[in-house]
Amino acid sequence: MSSEPTPLLSPAQRKLVGFALGFTALCAIGWLLYVLLAGVASFISAFSVVIWPLAVAGILALLMRPVVTVFEHRLKVKRPVAVVLLYLVFLLLVAGLLVTFLPVLVSEILEFIAYLPTLWQKTVAWSEQHFPEWLAIVRPYLDNPTVKATLDGLTHQAQDLLGNLAPTLKSAGAGIFGLFGFAASLAIIPVYLFFFLLSNDDPTQALPEHLPFLQKEHRDDVVFLVREFLGILVAFFRGQLLIGLIMGLFFATGFSLAGLKFGLAIGLLMGLLNIVPYLGSILGLSVALPLAYLQPDGGGLTMLGVCLGVFAAVQAIEGWFLTPRIMGKQTGLHPVVIIVAVFFWGKALGGVLGMMLAVPLTAFFVTAWRFVRRKYFAA
Repeated sequence: MSSEPTPLLSPAQRKLVGFALGFTALCAIGWLLYVLLAGVASFISAFSVVIWPLAVAGILALLMRPVVTVFEHRLKVKRPVAVVLLYLVFLLLVAGLLVTFLPVLVSEILEFIAYLPTLWQKTVAWSEQHFPEWLAIVRPYLDNPTVKATLDGLTHQAQDLLGNLAPTLKSAGAGIFGLFGFAASLAIIPVYLFFFLLSNDDPTQALPEHLPFLQKEHRDDVVFLVREFLGILVAFFRGQLLIGLIMGLFFATGFSLAGLKFGLAIGLLMGLLNIVPYLGSILGLSVALPLAYLQPDGGGLTMLGVCLGVFAAVQAIEGWFLTPRIMGKQTGLHPVVIIVAVFFWGKALGGVLGMMLAVPLTAFFVTAWRFVRRKYFAA
């Protein structure tokens, strides 16, 4: 009579081995994701000159395609004519805005850049006068020869750059926008955009033909997720651009009426930079508040309070009215998740492009996970 074979592992040992294998698989997946993101970031960094114009033109095409379709149907013209008409309308609007606001805006921006070293010196002097005990704590670290040499070098370089940038721009009319590579990238965007707008087809229409190696069910799922991502992308940028423009006008009007120095430029830049969530508000306040308190004419606690009131009022309008009406619940992400996503994708994709795409990418992955969990892991 043969006895049953003794199990190689006890139940507790089998659980431990299973946990170890699962943990190893999880680490391997995490490492593969890290390698993939690092590879994507390196690729984007290496070919940014090519990718940036294509990405900008692609997003603009998704946003402007409905307008071209309206022109095409209402005016009874062919699509190339509708695209040309859209370009003409856009050029007229831009020309009108440039003639109206550009001289004042450029003057304020250049004067603001030249004033930054003075603002920094006033901020340091005010800190030394009102918070000497804090400086006493920090000073031993700042007196370290290595730290001191590094900070002095960075300070001199920043002051030289900011001090010379404005006269250079005024005399040469160039600056950053005169760089050949950047100018070439900007110049090619309308060309890409024109050809993207000529097509009225669904961007995902031909996608199933390129995925013959997948089963039909899985192929349909991939197409569905790609369409979801494009929908989130369009909704986010369309809403965020409109909200940023309105907020910029509100900030510029409020700061200018309050008497803030360079209020028009700071307000418009705050709105423009808000295409990356919270970026415009953080950078704008970090400059506007010290400037409001330390500006020579009319500065002080009153100006600081007025600027804070303008900021709070605009943020309230954005949070209670603009975002619910324009964006609705397109992303459905918590503010903390949005902040973490901005930093994560900015690091993962190597800079501003990742920060701009942070919200739509995160919203897409949340949507994809919910879809996969509901369809494949419901049991």
